[in-house]
Amino acid sequence: MPKGYWIAHGTVDDLDAYDAYRAANAAPLAAFGGRFLVRGGSRELAEGTARPRTVVIEFPSYQAAVDCYHSDAYQAAKAIRDPISTADLVIVEGYDG
Repeated sequence: MPKGYWIAHGTVDDLDAYDAYRAANAAPLAAFGGRFLVRGGSRELAEGTARPRTVVIEFPSYQAAVDCYHSDAYQAAKAIRDPISTADLVIVEGYDG
């Protein structure tokens, strides 16, 4: 079964308030087996456009990735994030070839 991934590009307007989102998303991510592969860090934008922060989270399955996003616990965390950041997030199925 292919893994699932959240790939997000975001702009954070209030870094101090963003810490509350990080604390709130820890439990739902853990409950669905989420694991950070990329969490900010150095990067080079080689083509196109992207927001300043990139995050990639791996889940044990595509369904776990979808279920985590739609869970009540993650949506409560997202409600903390929404007023202080802007994000583009896609949930993708990994390649299992």
